Amino acid sequence: MTDEDDAGRAGRARKAPSAFRTISEVADDLHIPQHVLRFWETKFAQLKPLKRGGGRRYYRPEDIGLLRRISDLLYTQGYTIKGVQRLLKDGGLAEGGPPNGELPLPEPSESSDPARLALLELDDIAAELRALAARN
Repeated sequence: MTDEDDAGRAGRARKAPSAFRTISEVADDLHIPQHVLRFWETKFAQLKPLKRGGGRRYYRPEDIGLLRRISDLLYTQGYTIKGVQRLLKDGGLAEGGPPNGELPLPEPSESSDPARLALLELDDIAAELRALAARN
């Protein structure tokens, strides 16, 4: 942590672990941009932060834990959004998962062909672009 980080955190009172957090607090803590968190809400039905007046989001501790696991799978373990969605659907991200914290790789299938995976990833990107275009 840098001195700047310490100064920024000192200005903000520490919350209890069970406290709800705003999207900016979660984004800062997880080092994930706010727009990515909002996008993940559209892709992962399990992410349901409370929304108050004006659409302000408040994340529960269990939401933050799920976001940490999704981030790890996408950015560290190399899963695609569809892969993480499958794990969620199959219950692979439930609390108290594997003791070592790592999830098993999905079973190989016809979709493990590199060309097929590239097409699936392009489909995800196209869907993201359509969603962004629809907002504007």
